Amino acid sequence: MALVNKNYANLKESYLFADIAHKVADFQKANPDKKVIKMGIGDVTLPLSKVVCDAMAKAVAEMAVKESFRGYGPEQGYDFLHDALVKYYASFGVELESTEIFISDGAKSDCGNITDIFDNSNTILIPDPVYPVYLDTNVMCGRNIIYMDGTPENNFLPMPDENVHADVVYLCSPNNPTGAVYNKEQLEAWVAWAKANDAVILFDAAYEAFVTDPAIPRSIFLIEGAKECAIELCSLSKTAGFTGTRCGYTVVPHALVRKNADGKEMSLNKMWLRRQTTKFNGVPYIIQRGAEAVFSPEGVAECRASIAYYQENARIMMEGLDKVGIKYFGGVHSPYIWLQCPNGMGSWEFFDFLLNELALVGTPGAGFGKNGEGYLRLTAFGSRENTIEGIERLVAKLGK
Repeated sequence: MALVNKNYANLKESYLFADIAHKVADFQKANPDKKVIKMGIGDVTLPLSKVVCDAMAKAVAEMAVKESFRGYGPEQGYDFLHDALVKYYASFGVELESTEIFISDGAKSDCGNITDIFDNSNTILIPDPVYPVYLDTNVMCGRNIIYMDGTPENNFLPMPDENVHADVVYLCSPNNPTGAVYNKEQLEAWVAWAKANDAVILFDAAYEAFVTDPAIPRSIFLIEGAKECAIELCSLSKTAGFTGTRCGYTVVPHALVRKNADGKEMSLNKMWLRRQTTKFNGVPYIIQRGAEAVFSPEGVAECRASIAYYQENARIMMEGLDKVGIKYFGGVHSPYIWLQCPNGMGSWEFFDFLLNELALVGTPGAGFGKNGEGYLRLTAFGSRENTIEGIERLVAKLGK
């Protein structure tokens, strides 16, 4: 008899965003005349930049000619995209080698797949509230998981505890879902803790492009010693609107080595390369040419304009919340606003209130962990028209 992975029985029955989608679908069916404004799921709404589309169109044309046609590419990504990323990192002070970069179909995939190179006996330290993928992928492996509390008192930025030992820790900055961002001193403390515990930091930098303060690190590798204890995962989904195009990258430094259960020292870079060449066929050439264009001077300018658009949406939302005295976190260096539900309402209670009373959709904080109860996540990725209308509905109702 074929046995299945028993750890899947320990997962929640459904995914947070599937529950939201069902509720919204039921509401729309019952209220076909109402305009529903979705301010919850973090999908972008602006189109890809022109320079990106032009690069992909050129790549498509190349595929139609025998002399320039390409079949299987390198699983870790083409050199031209590696070179572009090396220059991109250098622009904010990080020196990388091309062979430390691995191109993927997105940070979500890598966040889950990176667990392949770690032993299942590891103890995993995860923040709460948390992006569900960090938790679920480790539940699937049956690993021991411990939590660190993100609370209003620490601005939803949990710091290391010298009394807590773990082997792998997940950090996300700017954070999803709270929008909070670690400063340099805080990340230095995490690197020091990781080195003292011989632990590995999995640093999710998917929203680094939203950081506007040069004093705030956009990469964990701006911290001295981080290359000896950290892996960085990033994505073009929010940087360049690639949510449907799918391209990301993970940086595994050559300096990062750890021992296996037999005491043999192993390079995590070589392990990840082996994993990817075994289980992954690479990102399509056409997509990688588009990604390369993201990091051209024209691409950077066009993508920055899109990010500025979303940042203005966030400013409009924060201005509205300030009018009605709702406490919130994030929104400055992040597309996410993490607001405290008014009048002591629970997360799902406030979600239902917004949906049924205002036809607005947010994301209940309780779906991100126990410390998310009583909070709701809003995103700035909507259109300007919907952002203004949505926040006006909220202000008009709560202002009463």
